[in-house]
Amino acid sequence: MHEMSIAEGILDIALDTMKQNDATVIHSIQLNLGLMSGVEPDALHFCFDAITKDTPAEGATLNINTIPIKGQCLDCDHEFIVQEYVFVCQSCGGHTVQTVGGRELQVTSIDID
Repeated sequence: MHEMSIAEGILDIALDTMKQNDATVIHSIQLNLGLMSGVEPDALHFCFDAITKDTPAEGATLNINTIPIKGQCLDCDHEFIVQEYVFVCQSCGGHTVQTVGGRELQVTSIDID
């Protein structure tokens, strides 16, 4: 379960941020998570809740903002949101599509006191 190591990394980032800002508690963490990141949100929530016990982040909320898959047609340069993993350009019908979004895994903000 790679979600456990990802949750540990998120907690490390939050604890480092907390220390750098002389804070004592972490209330919430906001995360951008792309649909193609390979991370299961429910498993990540479960792991995060498990590893934050007895830490300044115990009870903190992990807010996940899901980022859709975005493709760019290499034939006509059109960018579009990929629906149901169908990588076909919605403008020209081309099949030469490059993924340009949807793999994100980024902590965007941390609410601390």
